[in-house]
Amino acid sequence: MLIGVPREIKNEENRVGMTPMAVRELKLNGHDVIVETNAAHNIGIDDSDYAAVGAEIAANAKDIWRRADMIVKVKEPQPIECDMLRKGQILFTYLHLAPDPDQTEALIKSGCVAIAYETVSDPFGGLPLLAPMSEVAGRMAVQAGAHCLEIANGGRGMLLGGVPGVLPGKVVVIGGGVVGANAVFVANGLGASVTVIDKSLRRLAELDFQFQSLIATLYSTAETIEQEVRSADLVIGAVLVRGAQAPKLVTEDMVRGMKRGSVVVDVAIDQGGCIETSHPTTHSHPTFVVHDVVHYCVANMPGAVARTSTFALNNATLPFIIRLANLGYKDAMREDPHLKEGLNVCEGKLTYQAVAEAQGLDFTPADEMIGT
Repeated sequence: MLIGVPREIKNEENRVGMTPMAVRELKLNGHDVIVETNAAHNIGIDDSDYAAVGAEIAANAKDIWRRADMIVKVKEPQPIECDMLRKGQILFTYLHLAPDPDQTEALIKSGCVAIAYETVSDPFGGLPLLAPMSEVAGRMAVQAGAHCLEIANGGRGMLLGGVPGVLPGKVVVIGGGVVGANAVFVANGLGASVTVIDKSLRRLAELDFQFQSLIATLYSTAETIEQEVRSADLVIGAVLVRGAQAPKLVTEDMVRGMKRGSVVVDVAIDQGGCIETSHPTTHSHPTFVVHDVVHYCVANMPGAVARTSTFALNNATLPFIIRLANLGYKDAMREDPHLKEGLNVCEGKLTYQAVAEAQGLDFTPADEMIGT
């Protein structure tokens, strides 16, 4: 199989779908890889590094999209990329389709086989291809929030850890999954006063034990969220519903009641956001202000630390890339039901139920498309 790795063209996105290490593994499995020139230059990986492990270097993206049997990316295809997709071509990347009907329509129209990193599962009920970026985003959320709390960035002038004789800042994390746990880890390490809210008592017990009762844990209700958000200096939205649009757990009225100069970081923005006043932003213009509250809603947060993120992501995606290349998508998914969970669009059909429900579209089960 010929695997193509184009340069990412989304705003300020410097991650890359495959590292030279991953290319070498594909070559050892008997496959060819074509990489767009300068695809990873900004993270210190040059064309010569790819060529040294046997990759072909393409002068432009069109050559890759035209020739490759499978495209391996990081972010969702932009409109110009959707136009280059062809029937039966495998696209393996983050998609986040639920809040993006235009992309869904384009992928269906193309006839491609679109497999989403974020909905591939594992035997433990986790999301192994989302987890590495969730770890990065969770840790970055506190870093970004602390930066936004500075006066020069519109914040109320709070140091999250405080100093002797001065109370630390209060960080409220909504959602105790991978993003939330990593946000708690960093905020607690900085010395902030941390509260995590989740609807799973088991998860709250795990976090309480993990952090040895150094944080507060609260069961998620509308009243709990409202009370905690209003008293917070930094709110981190870390809610995930697998493959579906994020619920709006923080309403505009709650934001209106927050302290002037406080900050919200909506990590769920890729799935539509869990804060009602949020909308996607970019690394070049990361924040906006609503009701005197600074909003940080960058849709590709890990792109800011693209080298770390690329290597972390490749560690997780490589086994699936090899399986798809060795077996083809149908046999690979028949063999691995967890990979099958990643199938969102297949040869003109929408195959992920949560996306269909979010957009009011017809849904065809993945099993019907792969013939199990």
